[in-house]
Amino acid sequence: MNMNKLTTAGWKERVALPEWGITRMAAKLDTGANVSAIHVDTVEELPDGRVRFDVALNRDASRSRVIEADVVRIARIKPSHGVVQERHIVRTIAVIGDRSMEVEFSLVCRKRMLRRILLGRLALAGEFLVDPSRAYLLGEPEKQMRQITTQKKDES
Repeated sequence: MNMNKLTTAGWKERVALPEWGITRMAAKLDTGANVSAIHVDTVEELPDGRVRFDVALNRDASRSRVIEADVVRIARIKPSHGVVQERHIVRTIAVIGDRSMEVEFSLVCRKRMLRRILLGRLALAGEFLVDPSRAYLLGEPEKQMRQITTQKKDES
């Protein structure tokens, strides 16, 4: 791995999820977690291996977005409290600063957490070097998000 190609990011950054119409959410970049996670209030299993879930866009969940996505797999995850949980894993594009990448998210209640999104090692590896003493180094993901939206329209 060439360290010169890694982008230095803060321990928290703004993330966009353009395929889901989410333009900006605060995320914690956590090198201690393997899998990324996103806060959802409900998960409903649908036919054909899909799920419907509500993504809470802010801390008090007064704003949310209903998303439907394919389930990549069901994973057994051991969170910090130590009790193994089975979680649905879904995949979408995440935009962080000027980078966009496919990220797998476990769907979980993060109600007691300050950040609605946690980005783990699998999402960060090979892309970012996390500086735990700094925050919001990469700016807004909006410019890169506009490029992705334009590309999707061109493909239609």
